[in-house]
Amino acid sequence: MNYVSAEQALQVIQSGQRVFVHGSACTPIYMLQKLAEQAPRLRNVELLSISLYGDVMLDKPQYHPNFRFNSLFVSGSIRQAVNEGRADYVPVFLSEIPELFKRNIILLDVAIVQVSEPDAHGYCSLGTSVDIARSAVNAARHVIAHVNPQVPRTHGDGMIHSSSFHAMVWQDAPLQEVRFGEALSAAELQIGQQVAALIEDRSTLQMGIGSIPDAVLRSLHQHKDLGVHTEMFSDGLVDLLEKGVVTNRYKKIHPGKTVTAFALGTRRLYDFVDDNPAVVFLDVDYVNEAAVIRRNKRVVAINSAIEIDITGQVCADSIGTYHYSGVGGQMDFMRGAALSDGGKPIIALTARTAKGVPRIVPLLKSGAGVVTTRAHVHYVVTEYGSVFFLEKLRERDPERPTVISIAHPDDARSVESER
Repeated sequence: MNYVSAEQALQVIQSGQRVFVHGSACTPIYMLQKLAEQAPRLRNVELLSISLYGDVMLDKPQYHPNFRFNSLFVSGSIRQAVNEGRADYVPVFLSEIPELFKRNIILLDVAIVQVSEPDAHGYCSLGTSVDIARSAVNAARHVIAHVNPQVPRTHGDGMIHSSSFHAMVWQDAPLQEVRFGEALSAAELQIGQQVAALIEDRSTLQMGIGSIPDAVLRSLHQHKDLGVHTEMFSDGLVDLLEKGVVTNRYKKIHPGKTVTAFALGTRRLYDFVDDNPAVVFLDVDYVNEAAVIRRNKRVVAINSAIEIDITGQVCADSIGTYHYSGVGGQMDFMRGAALSDGGKPIIALTARTAKGVPRIVPLLKSGAGVVTTRAHVHYVVTEYGSVFFLEKLRERDPERPTVISIAHPDDARSVESER
């Protein structure tokens, strides 16, 4: 293989161009650091991404206006830059992003991806993040590959022949790691148990990101023959797979396979998916397509939120006007699960934040974004219980409580008084 230096590979990037940056565990930190060194020759380079992890450097004030992130999902690495106006956030369903590339609505001049080393046939893998990266590689005029032996070789849509890369840079470096659920609160553990009680054996799971989905996974060890068709794969699923709780035996599509778009967690997870044919990483426009999701029976979509009002509007990407995350795939799976035979779309959240701020409120904060509409909400779960929202919005019968009943008791009284 013909490898070049990062400096040489990055020379192709010119002022005014749009550059796709691989995300999550495969965030190419080394390449971004090298790109920062070339800031003096560049101006108005747009960096397009979804979730980025690690110190991406180029979000810092000294690199503006040489570089500007245009994020389709706000992650911690660029959250400050977005909220200070040095970066942009575009709310968009994750499932729609590949189509924006395919239709040339978003033109990509360059794509920077982190891949596994080539196999005997010359194929590299996009590793832990196929999601929108597969489509970005297909669409970009120029593709730079950071070849890293620590990137796992994953099965599915992420295989790319090395001849497709215009430049290859070798550098051995650890992937970005995230430890979800290391210190789960009593409330989060209680929510995990509440959600687990709603999940039937032979259900197919989608888990969102964060500590609450991990708490649910910890509560499923007595279940049988679960399946997984999810946007994200985390460490909590490894235990369930190894113990035979997740078998994927009864899925209608991809039986016997765990389907995901990306994996994010610890090295244990990355080693588990390495060359594991039982886990397939597919393009997110397929994984998150509601018509695909609904083909499995008993799809249970478990997602969290920042706050929810008493009519069911779910804010999951902002705290008022402060951009915190993104639209992502929540709605894709909420709808897919609702259409599935026996499916259950679930919003799970603690009744209050760690600082004691209510999350079940009469009205969303001013400027808050609605990610999941009131028409799409079915189940809402807190540590105080669960509510099947569709039939209980205005019901005052104590045998059929409203969402107010699963608020913190002190908040429930104030919410009821403002109703």
